[in-house]
Amino acid sequence: EVQLVESGGGLVQPGGSLRLSCAASGFTINYYGMSWVRQAPGKELEWVSRIAPYSGVTTYADSVKGRFTISRDNNKNTLYLQLNNLKIDDTGMYYCQRDSRGDRGQGTQVTVSS
Repeated sequence: EVQLVESGGGLVQPGGSLRLSCAASGFTINYYGMSWVRQAPGKELEWVSRIAPYSGVTTYADSVKGRFTISRDNNKNTLYLQLNNLKIDDTGMYYCQRDSRGDRGQGTQVTVSS
């Protein structure tokens, strides 16, 4: 059974940092393109970042480039998203997903507020 379990969200002030984790089971994340997506209240789902299978090449939405870093630990079969210099507009539910199959976890809430 495929499972993706996100964690690490929370309430943080503007300029703060968080590290999101996504523990995967039922498949090997290194074999698949994996992304982080987010959804702000009242808005559509927005793609944030992707890490390619095998090569680990990373890509980012312009809105987060230079502030967020996607990575994975193949030994732990876990995907990460480091969020730095957070802005109020980064508030939302963050999900990891297996791109080719559309699998997605339950999400972890990130709230940026002063």
